[in-house]
Amino acid sequence: MTIRVAAVGDIHMGPDSEGLLRPAFETLSDCADLLLLAGDLTRHGTPQEARVVAREVRDLPVPVVAVLGNHDHHDERPEEVTAILRDAGVTVLEGGATVVEGAGGRLGIAGTKGFGGGFVGRSAGEFGEPVMKEFVRTTRRSADSLHAALKELDQRDCAARVALTHFSPVADTLAGEPPEIHPFLGSYLLAEAIDTAGADLAVHGHAHLGTEHGMTAGGVRVRNVAQPVIRRAFNVYRLGGD
Repeated sequence: MTIRVAAVGDIHMGPDSEGLLRPAFETLSDCADLLLLAGDLTRHGTPQEARVVAREVRDLPVPVVAVLGNHDHHDERPEEVTAILRDAGVTVLEGGATVVEGAGGRLGIAGTKGFGGGFVGRSAGEFGEPVMKEFVRTTRRSADSLHAALKELDQRDCAARVALTHFSPVADTLAGEPPEIHPFLGSYLLAEAIDTAGADLAVHGHAHLGTEHGMTAGGVRVRNVAQPVIRRAFNVYRLGGD
């Protein structure tokens, strides 16, 4: 059996874009078993913008699972944004996991926003000023929570597991972005968490100028689903089967 995963990130919705994605989302039951939202759902993280997103995804024909992005934190009210989305039926993850029952089997999703820090050979270290150490520790805590969530799913009889983040776990999907900003687009610590805990697919957003396809060192497929990259309402990925 095949599990069909629809995914998109960086939709950056506001009042002037209300209703833009709803027609496409309403067709999801024809092509997917669930929808993953990979962060940056709003422009500035305001409750008003979150309500626009909520109306876009409320009562869709498939389950919706999301993580927040950096834009969703900008107004410093991520808890309100999360509450509005959850009230619309969205499962919002931050260091947690959920299981979706589909025709193709049980799909486990582990999610966290993630953070920056860079990649092997060009990464920030947990050394020096307190603010620098906290920068790296923020990513490490996020990666640790992703690892724990994936390990939890390993005990829940899932046919497949997906790691859902906003920041990228690999440099592959950043191709096209200026190399100088790669440390602010993701961290290898997320990939280490994915490889050591195990997953069948990793989905992220954030890198608007990046590339869709990548892979962790351990061979897990990575997909950048930022809407400016995929250039459509969502992409669909198939897990299992042939």
